Amino acid sequence: MDEINIIYKIQKRLQATLQQIGDVMISGGVDNMEKYKYLLGQAQAYQLMLQEISNLLNDKEQNDEQPDLTNVVHFGDRDTED
Repeated sequence: MDEINIIYKIQKRLQATLQQIGDVMISGGVDNMEKYKYLLGQAQAYQLMLQEISNLLNDKEQNDEQPDLTNVVHFGDRDTED
């Protein structure tokens, strides 16, 4: 299994966990403010991780689209004096 597939699986699992936290908060599973703050902190941490993964994947996609210039030979500046 290649690295990108692993990253997508991790991203999917993080999204599912974030959804579960949201479901608990929405469904009335929070009975005190301490638990609410704890779940809110977890949700924010998962959102941050998902954003970072998304940013890394976007950088990878952009790099894949750019032409590969490693085989270009540069001979230096041309002299314009005759």
